[in-house]
Amino acid sequence: MFLSDRQEKIIALARSSGRVLVDDLATQFAVTPQTIRKDLNDLCDAQLLTRIHGGATFPRGTENVRYDARRQIAATEKQAIGVAAADLIPNNSSLFINIGTTTEAVGEALSDHHELMVITNNINVANRLRLIDNIEVVIAGGVVRQSDGGIVGEAAVDFIRQFKVDYAVIGASAIDPDGALLDYDFREVKVAQAIIANARHVILVADSTKFERTAPVRIGQISQVHTFITDQCDSPSIRNICQQSGVVLVETAKANR
Repeated sequence: MFLSDRQEKIIALARSSGRVLVDDLATQFAVTPQTIRKDLNDLCDAQLLTRIHGGATFPRGTENVRYDARRQIAATEKQAIGVAAADLIPNNSSLFINIGTTTEAVGEALSDHHELMVITNNINVANRLRLIDNIEVVIAGGVVRQSDGGIVGEAAVDFIRQFKVDYAVIGASAIDPDGALLDYDFREVKVAQAIIANARHVILVADSTKFERTAPVRIGQISQVHTFITDQCDSPSIRNICQQSGVVLVETAKANR
């Protein structure tokens, strides 16, 4: 789904306040209520919002947005984050790439690298990188989630533990102000924790919308990563944690100005 500027702003409003109302949006954007209702219907059909009487709400903290819809959120920002992460990964190295639409953007940006060994539990990453001659792809075994092609479960965890790699690229569904990295599926979290434990340099990739979301399962703390790449970080507490913990904070929006 292509999002118009107005629809992107509606999502941002719903994310910040929890819900949006038709009449309020019509006034704010100077359009008819019918136009807003169509916007909300389109966004709800894409599962970016949930319809309620008179408006819509942002998905609750126990629910993740559908995979196809997640790919559309902050797509430009994710692409820039992917390029920045790929720039940190040298040729002739080994790395994990975890599940997520932002980690997939990193996989896309690695297409010009050579002599890489990529171990992943993300079928989408494997399908993309297997076409590149100079990249060896190793894919984890386990349960394949139909929603996004992620491989999860104890078999995937045991597989990951066989390796010790140079780099790991991980994502998170939400980042709390206290630095907690959060996700929705405890099976996915177990794999992410194994990836963190078996990499020499951990790169967290997450766009700034993750500061505004919540999720119920803890992956770990931002202090456990070495580099955090985002489009922009307006959270003083996260900045402070990064500084105190020696985490390198990279903001692609500032780098591109």
